[in-house]
Amino acid sequence: MQTTPTDPLDLDVETFAKPVQQRRFAAAMEQIAAARTPGTQMKVYVSAAPRTMDSPKWDSWLQQIADELPDGVEVLHYRTVFNDGRPYDWDALVEELDGLIIVGKQKRAGSRVNLLGPVARLELRSLIATKPVLLYGHNLGLIPVIDCKSQVMPRDTAPRLKLIAPKRWQRDSLTLRAALTALTPTDSTAISPPEVEVADHLAHPFSATRSA
Repeated sequence: MQTTPTDPLDLDVETFAKPVQQRRFAAAMEQIAAARTPGTQMKVYVSAAPRTMDSPKWDSWLQQIADELPDGVEVLHYRTVFNDGRPYDWDALVEELDGLIIVGKQKRAGSRVNLLGPVARLELRSLIATKPVLLYGHNLGLIPVIDCKSQVMPRDTAPRLKLIAPKRWQRDSLTLRAALTALTPTDSTAISPPEVEVADHLAHPFSATRSA
């Protein structure tokens, strides 16, 4: 009798989201795109740990991210926003953002496993249900977080979140196209953006109890 692998890394899938969840996500992204005021400057924040930003590859990663985004999107990160003595104040910044890109710590080069610290988890949590949120997968490019598998890693202090990219991720996926569309201004009449329906495995990724 054939069994289904229990380790997400062993699953040979293009996405961890269900088809209906992908369709609903795409529909929500299209409505967000329709709400854009023509000519509005799109702003995307790249969330990364200090160690990641200190990497000699940081500028290259930022350029790769910018190349995958629609033309004209402003790419922000900690050192471009919270500088010149400005303290870190995520709540004051988040309303200005149109999207979030997570650059996690890889277990090793080329790994599909990305680890997020407590700050990145909180930033993700604040936008996951209202704006396009994507993982930068290094070798895989941008991946909507809805297509990833999330696992909470309990610790005595500040548990981390693990995001696993799908093994057969396709860059022409419905969800990625929709997320990028949501970052592009349109000529439609502005309406209130809808709440994004997220996959079951992402609906409450931060509420897991810590082990004793």
